Amino acid sequence: MSAAIFRNRSGRLRPHRRGVEAKPRFAFVVTVLFFILLYLPIGMVVLFSFNSQKSLTVFKHFSTRWYSAFFHDHVLLSSLGMSLKISLVAMIGSVALGVALALGLVRARGRLGSYSALIMLVPLITPEIVTGVASLMLYKGLNITLSTGTVMISEITFSISYVTVILRSRVAALNPEVEEAAMDLGATRWQALRLVTLPALLPAILASAVLIFALVFDDFVLAYFTTGVDPQPLAVRIYSAIRFGVEPTINAVGTLMLAGSITLIAAALSIPRLFGRSGGLDLLSGD
Repeated sequence: MSAAIFRNRSGRLRPHRRGVEAKPRFAFVVTVLFFILLYLPIGMVVLFSFNSQKSLTVFKHFSTRWYSAFFHDHVLLSSLGMSLKISLVAMIGSVALGVALALGLVRARGRLGSYSALIMLVPLITPEIVTGVASLMLYKGLNITLSTGTVMISEITFSISYVTVILRSRVAALNPEVEEAAMDLGATRWQALRLVTLPALLPAILASAVLIFALVFDDFVLAYFTTGVDPQPLAVRIYSAIRFGVEPTINAVGTLMLAGSITLIAAALSIPRLFGRSGGLDLLSGD
C-alpha cells in the first residue's frame, strides 16, 4: 500500500495512506449499476411506446401510433377519467383532514398529543397490501358494496398521514403569538385561523396537495382491493390488461403517467419558491 507524509495539527510528520484520499470507485460503480437497474426498464417502456411496430423487443421506426390508439380507446379513457376523479377527491379530503389533524397535534398539550402523533405515523410504515386487505375486510364486514366511493374513502384515509407529516413541522414553526395578537385586535379564533394561520401554511398545503394527487393517481394496491367492477381506476385497468399480454398501448399509457407524475412532483417541490421561500420544501419534514 503506497503512503505519503503529511503534518498533523501539532506539526508532527505522520504517514498517510493514499487509499483514504483515493476516489471511491467501488461506490461509484455500485451507484451507476443501481441507477441502470432502476431506470433501464422505465427507459425501455418509454422507448417502445414510440415504436412503429407492435414488437416489444425490436424497435423499428419512431411513431406516435400507440398514443393515438390510447386516445381512441374509450375503455382506457374512462379509466383515466376515473383515476383523475378519485385523485381529486382524495386530494381535497386528505388535505382538509390533514390540516386539521396537524393543527390539533401541534396545539394539543400533554401525552395525548404525543400518542396521537405516534398513531398517526402507523399508516406510513404499514405495508400497503396490509392496508388494502384490511380495508376490503372492513367493507365486507359492513356489507358495503365495493365502488368508486370505497376507493375514495380508502385513499383519503391512507393519504392523511402524508399531509400531516408535511404540515406538522410547519405548524410548529409558526409563532402562536401572531395568532393571539390577531385575536387581541378583535378577530375571532376562526378569523385568526383563516386570515393568519392558513395563509402562512398555504405553500405547504399546496405542495402536499400536489404530492397526494400524484400518489393516489399512481396507486395500484389500495385501488385493486377496494374498487368495484367498472369503471376501474387506470392502474387496475392496466394490470387487468397485461395479464393477457403487454400491448404497446400500455407503454404509451405508462409513459404518460410517468410524465404526469414527474410534473406533479416537480410542481410540489417548486411551489414554495413561488411564495418567496428560496429553499423549497422538504417533503419529509415540511421545512
